[in-house]
Amino acid sequence: MRVYADLQIHSRYSGATSGNMNLEELTYYADLKGVNLLGTGDAFHPLWLKELKENLEEGPPGIYRYRRGGKVRFVAQSEVATVHEHGGKVRRIHHVILMRSLEVAEQLADVLGRFGDLSSDGRPVLNVHPAELVELVLETDRKSYVFPAHAWTPWWSIFGAIGGVDRIEECYADKADKIFAIETGLSSDPPMNWRVSWLDRFLLLSSSDAHSPYPYRLGREMVVFELEELSYEELYRALTRSPGKSRVAMTVEVPPSYGKYHWSGHRRCGVGPLPPSKARELNYRCPECGRRLTKGVEDRVEELADRPPGYRPEGAVDFVYALPLQELIALSIGGDPASVNLMGRRIWDEYLRLVGAFGSEVEVLLNAPVEKVADLGGTALARLIGMMRRGELRVIPGYDGVYGRLVLPDSLRTKRGRTRKGAGSHAQLDEYV
Repeated sequence: MRVYADLQIHSRYSGATSGNMNLEELTYYADLKGVNLLGTGDAFHPLWLKELKENLEEGPPGIYRYRRGGKVRFVAQSEVATVHEHGGKVRRIHHVILMRSLEVAEQLADVLGRFGDLSSDGRPVLNVHPAELVELVLETDRKSYVFPAHAWTPWWSIFGAIGGVDRIEECYADKADKIFAIETGLSSDPPMNWRVSWLDRFLLLSSSDAHSPYPYRLGREMVVFELEELSYEELYRALTRSPGKSRVAMTVEVPPSYGKYHWSGHRRCGVGPLPPSKARELNYRCPECGRRLTKGVEDRVEELADRPPGYRPEGAVDFVYALPLQELIALSIGGDPASVNLMGRRIWDEYLRLVGAFGSEVEVLLNAPVEKVADLGGTALARLIGMMRRGELRVIPGYDGVYGRLVLPDSLRTKRGRTRKGAGSHAQLDEYV
């Protein structure tokens, strides 16, 4: 069976997270999105774990359903942070942990509570070395699964330019052989990771890291599995590439330029996005204030890459690009997705009409015939979806915490040749490249 899985999200108990991150809304919006399997997020936080135990019931072993209904299923998941020193520098890393039951999550919370205050935040900071974290997790239950989160993001990531390391072993030490995957983050995609030869042994996973439940955040990146059955055991077999039919079929990716850290820049001074060549020319110093630029993911990948752009390893897992349907609807009617209310009535009503016709947002974005999309949503939206599927949509790259901006194709401009109000244009993009 085909499963669209978003394995890394948060609850309302994490910092800078929507108060609407509750099971009711997560279930509702995941069903609209077409997500079959969702991480619970924050399973170590005592209040959230209590809610999970009260409101979820186990179906197949290790897989949970919301007691009040809904199609989406849940798997126990949390994210934690560690701080350790390597090479005389402090390294700050986020890790995702998948578990085969809420009971295991409760047991592991008792263990990890010795190393940090689990009630302070849904994503707690633990005073433990990453290798010891892996050891503690696997000692509690050998079928738990650990992988580094948003691996290239400058802050709090394994390869981040600010607090990361250059090799997996510099993080997980003698437990590196227990790590089977990395989560690539919004600002990188598989082709960027394929340029680093020693990452070939790791699965490249993608997830939303959602801080709000709405469909333009939830499931914006996913892993697509082909499982013999939807159970934790089969999920684990696919993630560890164990013998059998269950496997990772592909990932769903936003274009990496859409991510908040794809290129370098300094948001406070309005400097950016800067392509790698320009950032290097400035020696990664802000020309306005002289402080360090936040180095972009593309720059950081280039530092570690030992292969040329365009290289694809043998047997690499496939991927497709997709952008949130609400943003494409906004662009198709002349709005700027970065500034309009994506949950406003006009966009939301159109979204529900399309999802109702095709069954889910995933179906609209990836599978629906563009001719039928045109019949229901208009030719502009259909053309944008066709361009998205072919990888032809252009994006003004994100930088220093600012999301990338979708560019309105020239063919969809007004007859007077001017860009519709607010929407980016190819001419605007040319300013950056």
